[in-house]
Amino acid sequence: MKKQPLELFIGPCVLESEELVMKVASTLVKELSPLGKQVQLHFKGSFDKANRTAIDSYRGPGLEEGLRLLEKVKKEFGLPVITDFHTPEQAMSIAEVVDVLQVPAFLCRQTDMILEGAKACHKYNRRLKVKKGQFLAPEDTKNIVDKALNFISLDQILLTERGSSFGYNNLIVDMASFQIMKGFGVKAIHDATHCVQRPGGLGKATGGKREQIIVLAKAAIAAGADGIFMETHPDPSKALSDAATALPLADISQIVHSLVRLYEVV
Repeated sequence: MKKQPLELFIGPCVLESEELVMKVASTLVKELSPLGKQVQLHFKGSFDKANRTAIDSYRGPGLEEGLRLLEKVKKEFGLPVITDFHTPEQAMSIAEVVDVLQVPAFLCRQTDMILEGAKACHKYNRRLKVKKGQFLAPEDTKNIVDKALNFISLDQILLTERGSSFGYNNLIVDMASFQIMKGFGVKAIHDATHCVQRPGGLGKATGGKREQIIVLAKAAIAAGADGIFMETHPDPSKALSDAATALPLADISQIVHSLVRLYEVV
């Protein structure tokens, strides 16, 4: 059986500006297009970061402007796009534009989020990607799948490993979770940048261990992950969200090529 392409969800944490969005998208298309059908690239970006550590942290351009930017990426580069939604009421309007609707980790147990997301995916033939909460065992994600199956099929559901809370300000990735979640008949994705975060680790901002991103991403591929989610920025030190864990845009091509080689071997 022909191996399915490695799913990639790459882009800035937040849609900071049209200039940034188009720069990142054009760079990704240019540098990853040689991989052809070995990968399925999605452009990711959030219109609202609803769970920032500090009250004065930048949250994003909002729903209307965010969807405009994502739609522009789709039209100009032919890329499918993914973004988070934060309330059940947002799902339908987002699904009109966005190819993959993402449920944030902290909301993965909210039944209305799963059901409304699945309804929107059914109506517009989209996919629902749910991040496993830092507090949730991988075995418990079967309940997420069962809820979504009320409206969509298994091939429209993706589960994402983004680390589990291990004491304060620390996350650990259980590599067995990919096998467990795939056992429910869905694809399992590794969130390469959020899993190395240190929530609240900088006091008024989230810290992180950027140096561990690549080794954990390779381990996830070896453990059976079907795809990689990662955030990038032309200058991570100036990123308006998750600066501690964003990967430099200039490094993405080399990183992805190495992951694809490993994926083909596995």
